[in-house]
Amino acid sequence: MANPRPFLNLNKTQFLFFFLSLANVALVSSKSTIEPCSNSDSCNAMLGYTVYTELKVSEVASLFQVDPIAILTANAIDISYPDVENHILPSQLFLKIPITCSCVDGIRKSVSTHYKTRPSDSLSSIADSVYSGLVSADQIREANSISDPSVLDVGQNLVVPLPCTCFNGTDNSLPAIYLSYVVKPVDSLTAIAAKYSTTITDLMNVNAMGSTSIKAGDILAVPLPACASNFPKYASDFGLIVPNGSYAISASHCVQCSCGPGSLNLYCMPASLAVSCSSMQCKNSNLMVGNSTIQQTSAGCNVSSCNYGGFVNGTIVTTLSTSLQPRCPGPLKFPPLIAPPSSVIRDSIFAPSPSPQSDVVGALTPRSSLVPATGGSLPGMAPIGGPMGSSSDACSLVNPLTTSAIATFLFFSFKLLFAIL
Repeated sequence: MANPRPFLNLNKTQFLFFFLSLANVALVSSKSTIEPCSNSDSCNAMLGYTVYTELKVSEVASLFQVDPIAILTANAIDISYPDVENHILPSQLFLKIPITCSCVDGIRKSVSTHYKTRPSDSLSSIADSVYSGLVSADQIREANSISDPSVLDVGQNLVVPLPCTCFNGTDNSLPAIYLSYVVKPVDSLTAIAAKYSTTITDLMNVNAMGSTSIKAGDILAVPLPACASNFPKYASDFGLIVPNGSYAISASHCVQCSCGPGSLNLYCMPASLAVSCSSMQCKNSNLMVGNSTIQQTSAGCNVSSCNYGGFVNGTIVTTLSTSLQPRCPGPLKFPPLIAPPSSVIRDSIFAPSPSPQSDVVGALTPRSSLVPATGGSLPGMAPIGGPMGSSSDACSLVNPLTTSAIATFLFFSFKLLFAIL
């Protein structure tokens, strides 16, 4: 006859080993890269977000409390389409969400996102579905001091802590912005590295990984090459950094900045949404922001450019620069724009972190003033776990089960241990 209490067949040493194995399984959940910090500064960062159901652009923006236009420009989506902020985005579309990454309790994270609960919500559904795994139910519970996660009041305002990293805005001493990417079941480190034009070694260094092993639900910090600004600290858009192949909106929707392709020089110009803006003309010149003149001489090429210098107290700062270059530059290239997406290519749903260009059918040649119709304008040793050029350390940590959850597990497990033995 089978022993109805098989644990009694184990001696104390065997049972203790079994218990520790269970504890290890409980603690080894999805991993997230944590960047320690010690000051109050912040940086621009990106979240890799998968739309969980059909949502308007404005609804996605509301989930993260960010500007809808900022989401569109970050994904190189044409903002000249009528009523584009109310365009309905398809389920499973992958988007890059621009956020501000702060230093909170000694760790880099974003705490500016709030969520108002609905009748059918649970902490798990909010974490896993609404925010596509960027946060855990335990993290939401801890951030809001919720004693009983099974009881949520309808309309309750929850802080949603989201992962982000800064690493001084550099990767291998070059400008970079970091994307928090949730690993999917079919992902591999090789595929993710290829998708974002980086190397496995770089990803491992940034995320302090001891091996290439990853699993669904892990959150990786992925460095994206970017164009950095040099605006003064007193500018409201100080620290603006734009991922290569995309755009950013600034100066109350008056200025549009782009990065690449093929260049990491930030280029800014009047935005197509500009309605009531301060002067964008450079002093002592008839040039406007983004304009330039080129004059070929026997000594080389004289280039004069009107550049955007930041947004200060409601005023657009402009700077006029002149230089003599060995040869005249060619036409400026802009990131290609796409139409507001209405469908997702079936295979791309399972691809590692697809960009908007591969998510939707038909990338468009820009038809709006977001991108100039004419070319010729001129653009204005790492610690362990941190990218080259960074002064921050990263720790690849278990996505924290809260202290109370661990304590509860250990309490009942030890109680069972002593009851049996």
